[in-house]
Amino acid sequence: MKYKLILLLIVAIDVAILLFEASRLSISSSEAYFLYNQDGFLHTLVTLSLNFFGESDFALRLPFLLLHLGSIFLLYLVSKDYLKDERNRFWLILTFVLLPGVVSSAVVVSHAGFLIFGLLLFLYIDRHFPIYVSSLLLLFFAWVDGAFSYLFLGLFIYALVKKEREYALYTLFLYGLSIYLHGFVIHGYPRGHFLDTIGLYSAIFTPVIFVYLFYALYRRYLTGQKDKIWYIATTALLFSLFTSFRQKIAVEEFAPYLIIALPLAAQTFSSSYRVRLKEHRKGYKTIFIAAFVLLTINTIVVFFNKELYLLLDNPKKNFIYEMDIAKELAEKLQERNISCVSTDEKMQRRLRFYGVKKCEENLLKVLPLDASQESNVTISYKGITLYRANVTKLNKK
Repeated sequence: MKYKLILLLIVAIDVAILLFEASRLSISSSEAYFLYNQDGFLHTLVTLSLNFFGESDFALRLPFLLLHLGSIFLLYLVSKDYLKDERNRFWLILTFVLLPGVVSSAVVVSHAGFLIFGLLLFLYIDRHFPIYVSSLLLLFFAWVDGAFSYLFLGLFIYALVKKEREYALYTLFLYGLSIYLHGFVIHGYPRGHFLDTIGLYSAIFTPVIFVYLFYALYRRYLTGQKDKIWYIATTALLFSLFTSFRQKIAVEEFAPYLIIALPLAAQTFSSSYRVRLKEHRKGYKTIFIAAFVLLTINTIVVFFNKELYLLLDNPKKNFIYEMDIAKELAEKLQERNISCVSTDEKMQRRLRFYGVKKCEENLLKVLPLDASQESNVTISYKGITLYRANVTKLNKK
């Protein structure tokens, strides 16, 4: 009971932090492109939220916050089959909410949050409901998002190994259907993106947790402890690594498959720790402490991301820069009774969300931060200049 109360407190704090972060973010160019130039199930969810709550940053990100909450609940339920101790499930959930990739998926408009929720939902339904329910869910996934194709591939390999012929044929059909509906691209000659992919995985999970996840999957291969989660996670991981030799991949489409392997890693860690004498547990304690130190540092950096502007020589090096500026810029333009401008395509899309439309009447020209030329629009944070531009009224006569 004690751990459940602490867990509820952690979830409440997590939601509060994410709501605070969501209120400070501006819509990014990729998010604006998703909103205005794409369609599909996820787009429909976002549109419904905007229509119901009005066009605001809160409404834009609310569906992903709700998916995040659902993922926490589902992970807790799924982990019961791997971690019998309530305390271990508590540490697993804490790890999950602190992961950099999970934090970003909860507030950024992308397929990652929906993919994490969908994978965990499948794992729960697959274990606790008749097979036709999970089969219908898989058909739904094949229709709504191409990123689920790696789930079908993993299930196909699982069915082949377990000699479940009908299930193998069904998942192979779903894989083909997903490719047909959403496409799949492999191109080019080897370009050396393997190390970049490893680096991105390390950033999403932190290096310690990524290495341990890889180790846990490999160890289960050696010991023969290969269940459905293992096949799904390992298939996606190996597919992403092999593909990265040839092309740059969207790691955010593969990382959720490793995230659902967290219960396997937690079970492996717990079992290895428990069977050792106290004097031989120091290495595991070091891994545990190092992982949480890195996760805590990451959370602090994310929470105080704007303070990084005070430490960087170039504000554009801040990881949050692409999700900053637009809201403040729109406010400054509206304060000057400017409701439309002409500027570069990316900023144009972002300003549109905040009510500044495109027109040929006013030209918005961005200036270099170190330029000597004076600007009539400047955005700063605690004395640090983040953005400079000139707005010029054009004479069309």
